[in-house]
Amino acid sequence: MTSFVLAHLSDPHLGPMPRPRLRELVGKRAIGYLNWRRKRHMVHRREVLGELVADMHAQQPDHIAVTGDLVNIALPLEFAEARRWLESVGTPEDVSLVPGNHDAYVRGIRDHFPQAWADYLRGDGAAKNSEATFPYLRRRGPLALIGVSTAVPTAPFMATGRLGQQQRSDLEKLLPKLASEKLFRVLMIHHPPVTTPGRWAARLRDSDELLGLVARHGVELVLHGHDHRHATVWLDGPRGRIPAIGVPSASAMAHGHNHPAAYNLFLIERNGDAWRCQHRVRGFADGMMLGEIKDEKLI
Repeated sequence: MTSFVLAHLSDPHLGPMPRPRLRELVGKRAIGYLNWRRKRHMVHRREVLGELVADMHAQQPDHIAVTGDLVNIALPLEFAEARRWLESVGTPEDVSLVPGNHDAYVRGIRDHFPQAWADYLRGDGAAKNSEATFPYLRRRGPLALIGVSTAVPTAPFMATGRLGQQQRSDLEKLLPKLASEKLFRVLMIHHPPVTTPGRWAARLRDSDELLGLVARHGVELVLHGHDHRHATVWLDGPRGRIPAIGVPSASAMAHGHNHPAAYNLFLIERNGDAWRCQHRVRGFADGMMLGEIKDEKLI
């Protein structure tokens, strides 16, 4: 029985934010920048993120999944800094990324993350200099990592996401094929597939279509971020329930309704015709002490 350890973190919201040019602070960016200066810079701390990533590396995972929101208001300099941070987390071979809504914060910059982080967003077999396309597929050990993008620019005070018809159509073809290969299918998505109560303005707009697709074809695990909270929701699948697991921001201090920084570890094993998946959570708890928070069997 071969085991594989997958780590998952999300929403680092890298700081400190570079000083923007005045012409860059228009519309939604101006609101986001003021929000960062007022309070978010106190919540998302680079030193917290550094400790968390060091602890994750000490666990020696076989692969790392990052589910978006690397930047804050999508300034060009933020994308360059996020690239440097990704390289400190691991190589493109060892880290798989999907973007979040902050990575597509305003119109006109949607091509920035596919270009700046392309190596971390490309599926197996994609041309080396090609831009990212979604969904992408990476096979790592017994896993099929399926990355989708829900990153779309939105109006001020909105943080919704959308897969769109083309990605859903491609998933409709891809998931049954992977099921026939007996791979442990991990769907990586930024927005949670089920809207969290009170988060209508931050929902996945085509969640019903995605849930129907998963119910028809199944995956073994869904990983997401976005809500900055621990979450386990069970989705309907063709052969039983499917866990959808969320995680707090990887840089978050304990503050208000947000949970302090944490990451997930999944020990995945094939046992005959069945899968086993053990879920551990490590992160900051009372007094911002870093350690084990949860250990549970998912499958």
